[in-house]
Amino acid sequence: MMGDVTRVRTGIGWDSHRLEPGRPLILGGVRLEHPELLGLAGHSDADVLTHAVIDALLGAAGLDDIGTHFPDTDERWRGADSLALLRAVAALLAERGLTVEHVDATIVMERPKAGPRKHEMRDNLAGALGIARAAVNVKATTGEGMGFVGREEGVAAQAVATLSGD
Repeated sequence: MMGDVTRVRTGIGWDSHRLEPGRPLILGGVRLEHPELLGLAGHSDADVLTHAVIDALLGAAGLDDIGTHFPDTDERWRGADSLALLRAVAALLAERGLTVEHVDATIVMERPKAGPRKHEMRDNLAGALGIARAAVNVKATTGEGMGFVGREEGVAAQAVATLSGD
């Protein structure tokens, strides 16, 4: 009867990037305008939300982390669209017989407020994963003036993903 049992796996992802001038601020594939024209520093588009989701998915699958699959030492990933990386991870999971059941993510940022655009981010993540919008949730909060987020030095995101499969 073991063949009839579907395994459920859960993974956690976390990412943070520094804010700096001259870079775009992209979260969940949505470009936001920072009041001081700051964006996220990184080798790719530095989309911390999508990176946290990728790490949660890879963790649930036992497939290491984003840095292993898309290292910042590889020029192929310079300026990469993180949603494209997420699509590649979704394909990798599907090849292994794993199904994304649910993703829940939180953005931690002082400004601009991500809340008004979180539904667009949710749609982008669900689309990249090829799953129903209802299977993805995106929340936004602040650092309440504390830590690197509160001082507006950077943006962070955390995600939890649930997979099913053999």
